[in-house]
Amino acid sequence: MSIGEAAAVKGVSIDTLRRWEKEGKIQSVRTQGGHRRYDIDTLIDFKENRKTIAYARVSSHDQKNDLERQALLL
Repeated sequence: MSIGEAAAVKGVSIDTLRRWEKEGKIQSVRTQGGHRRYDIDTLIDFKENRKTIAYARVSSHDQKNDLERQALLL
């Protein structure tokens, strides 16, 4: 599959796939035109440790209850 399709499958950007390949985490095959092609089974099996960061804020102390609701939702 193409790099764009592979990025969509993994839920990452094209640049991330290129970086993973440069770091040796995944491999691609190059076409005669130099385009990357990825194996779907290899991509699905690849697990990258990713962190999710949540951020909540309000603009004033009077909105403390809003901040607490945001934190619970996150």
